[in-house]
Amino acid sequence: MFLNDRYLNAIQTTCPHILRYLTTAAITNKRRRNVLKDLVKIINQESYTYRDPITEFLEELYINFDFEAAQTKLRLCGKVLVNDFFLVACRDEFMENARLCIFETYCRIHQKIDIGMLAEKLDMTEPDEAERWIVNLIRNARLDAKIDSAANHIIMGAQNPSVYQQVIEKTRGLSFRSHVLANNLSAQTRNQDTASSAAAEASTEIAV
Repeated sequence: MFLNDRYLNAIQTTCPHILRYLTTAAITNKRRRNVLKDLVKIINQESYTYRDPITEFLEELYINFDFEAAQTKLRLCGKVLVNDFFLVACRDEFMENARLCIFETYCRIHQKIDIGMLAEKLDMTEPDEAERWIVNLIRNARLDAKIDSAANHIIMGAQNPSVYQQVIEKTRGLSFRSHVLANNLSAQTRNQDTASSAAAEASTEIAV
């Protein structure tokens, strides 16, 4: 809702701090990951007016592809969330999903990944903890990957998104955008009808 033009203009001109909450919502809600691309563009565009560790985390991860900086921002995000009354309850969920974002992005551009190095990038102190987390993630997300425990590596398979999946991703938000457009057109039509009625009444009064 907040990414359509009416609300977005209000955020950009009056309350850019809302970007923190939009970013948190997009990261914690897996069903809304499709808005991340649009949100990243907005954050990058508005970075001169508002920045905090949560919005900067997305910048470092999806614009700069700087995993070291993203890791640093993720640590700061934990402190920010603890001190934000509206977000403190979703701190653990945010941290988990933010790690997932780092993992997915890192896996897209690497074929062989050292588990110890990945544990550091995910801000996990124990490699065993990171390995268990990665195993569960691969199993649940059905990623084309396998773990070489002897070499302590993750080996990623070829990841070629299907045409159907690309079409689904492109059109996922089409229904919502069409609904918003229809509502805006209806509102404009009502306003025009109201203005026409007022003008007709004014003309009648003048004629009388």
